[in-house]
Amino acid sequence: MKNQTLHRRLAFAIGGIRSAWRTENSFKTHVVAAVAVIAVLLWLRVTPLWWAIAALTIAFVLAAELFNTAVEGLADHLHPDQHPAIKTVKDCAAGAVLVASVAALGVAAAFVYDLALR
Repeated sequence: MKNQTLHRRLAFAIGGIRSAWRTENSFKTHVVAAVAVIAVLLWLRVTPLWWAIAALTIAFVLAAELFNTAVEGLADHLHPDQHPAIKTVKDCAAGAVLVASVAALGVAAAFVYDLALR
């Protein structure tokens, strides 16, 4: 699948996001949270810096969730039976999502603190 056109590569990427939306409740939860964050930022009319921080944080969490979905799907396809090494791989991928989510909570705390200082 090397050397595909930009249009085809974008179609593959969008297909992956759609697949995650259809199959992963965690991905849906993170998208809903992202929409809520965007709504709050619009309502509060925050500075461009907070928009940039929020955009990067949202992208980081959603990307982690997509990688987790990909790793779990590949691991399950290649080795459908339970295996300690596969469990470790899947647990590490889930841990990456947890780390990203905790970092997002840290950004939210900094945002609330910044609001309190105003």
